[in-house]
Amino acid sequence: MNSRKRITDLLVRIYGPVKGQAARARIDELIASFRTDPCPSTAVNPNEKEVVLITYGDTLRQSDQRPLQTLRTFTGSYLRKVISTIHFLPFFPYSSDDGFSVIDYLKIDPTLGSWEDVRAFSPEFRLMFDWVVNHISAQSPWMEAYLSSRPGYQSLAIEVDPQEDLSMVTRPRSLPLVTPFTKQDGRRVHLWTTFSEDQVDLNFKSIDVLVDMLRVMLTYVRNGAGILRLDAIAYLWKEIGTSCIHLPQTHWVVKLFRAVLDAVAPHVILITETNVPHEENISYFGDAGDEAQMVYNFTLPPLLLHCFLKGDISPLNRWAETLRLPHPRTAFFNFTASHDGIGVRPLEGIVPDEDITRLIAVVKANGGAVSYKQNPDGSESPYELNITYVDALRGEAAEGGDETHVRRFLASQSIALVLPGVPAVYIHSLLGSRNWKEGVSITGRARSINRERLDATRLIAELENPGTFRSRIFSRYRAMIEVRRQQPAFHPKASFRVLRAARQVFAILRYRGSGPPVLALTNISPDQITVDTKEIGAGTLRDLLSNQIFSSGKLALAPYDIRWLTPA
Repeated sequence: MNSRKRITDLLVRIYGPVKGQAARARIDELIASFRTDPCPSTAVNPNEKEVVLITYGDTLRQSDQRPLQTLRTFTGSYLRKVISTIHFLPFFPYSSDDGFSVIDYLKIDPTLGSWEDVRAFSPEFRLMFDWVVNHISAQSPWMEAYLSSRPGYQSLAIEVDPQEDLSMVTRPRSLPLVTPFTKQDGRRVHLWTTFSEDQVDLNFKSIDVLVDMLRVMLTYVRNGAGILRLDAIAYLWKEIGTSCIHLPQTHWVVKLFRAVLDAVAPHVILITETNVPHEENISYFGDAGDEAQMVYNFTLPPLLLHCFLKGDISPLNRWAETLRLPHPRTAFFNFTASHDGIGVRPLEGIVPDEDITRLIAVVKANGGAVSYKQNPDGSESPYELNITYVDALRGEAAEGGDETHVRRFLASQSIALVLPGVPAVYIHSLLGSRNWKEGVSITGRARSINRERLDATRLIAELENPGTFRSRIFSRYRAMIEVRRQQPAFHPKASFRVLRAARQVFAILRYRGSGPPVLALTNISPDQITVDTKEIGAGTLRDLLSNQIFSSGKLALAPYDIRWLTPA
């Protein structure tokens, strides 16, 4: 089915025939205005060289430069042959939540730089933008227009009778679901605010909202976005009397976004951010890749951490065997850390409750905190663990000192690099950042613990000193990524087989076509473990990471050892 017919069919399905056809006319006009810009005619499929860096625009700061320029200098000098794509977390003017309460979707925060500074990255890196599609800042001009009842904005927000029974609604946070506002005419209204009183949910039942947000999407494309991250997309559509998460209309709207992109910019990839259990998460692949082309592998960060703490890789093995794609157009987005905490919900049904309790205890012992969500019965349950992934892997007693800590952390990252999919690396993981407790004290928010802003000059001095903790992580992590990018066996869609080498060893065989296979082995324990490498064949083997040569057969792995073996 061509994109024009898909757009029409989806609009009629979402809004009915009358409103759907009216929306179609406005979207046609919007598409025509953007078709004048040259775009690649086909989708760009990620390959083994695709590695995404997740960062705020101002993670690195230098007194004589705008932060985006500082970041460009750093990535150009240190990551040009390491990272293929830079994911900019929201870099727009905002009022709270470190950028996720967007005041103006179409401007760059002037304290960071300009659109010109953003586009300057594109010769060397693919660009990934955050599209905060579910909500807008309560202090935005759009909200001002809504409160003033200006034409085109009367239905911007979702008005709710405070007496309505909203107990069925899935809550990601323990905050009030509706917030009172006073309109310019003095009328008091209660608006849907899923995430905070400063983040007003947009009403996608309004054609005006839909068209305005499509204009935002295409503006991002015009400014170089090759990937768009749909933030908090699972909560997009609301129907009182339902859970208001993963509703069919939400999936239809994402399919509509995809269809519009296929008409204007088919090279752009959509990725959905849904911090939920695995089966719910992968539902956003849709049918035959007609929805998201990538989904965040949210189960990986907490499950991987759980396995390291237990010294048993079996739960990860069982889950990894399920990582099958519904369509060649799709891929998993593998990450262990991001600007947010480590989600707990993806562990539901995979590990026992008592293991989650133990996980929480270890995180707290390592200086982290826990955020909670509200359940329909009024109770609370853990939602995410707030800690840097580096410190989450410190070990229950920090056994072995810094070198063991470094090896343990890098072992966790190696697993994310060898799984089928596209790896994404949070900048603070790559830089070996520790818990930013001062930031938590300053903001009063647990999530600030892994959102530290760094002085670029001081950071570079640490990275250039081989004895520092940061340098040991950064240099080895970067080298590991460089090796990964040279192996066709690590193509996102290359075949794989999870092997049961030992309880403490993650073993996966990756292979693509007639190219050489790679047997990736990671010891997640503090013990020496011996495994059999016969799965890769007889003869000699070369470790891609160290260039050491081994005979096929029994191989001893040192504590937290990583070996990527291929026939020599």
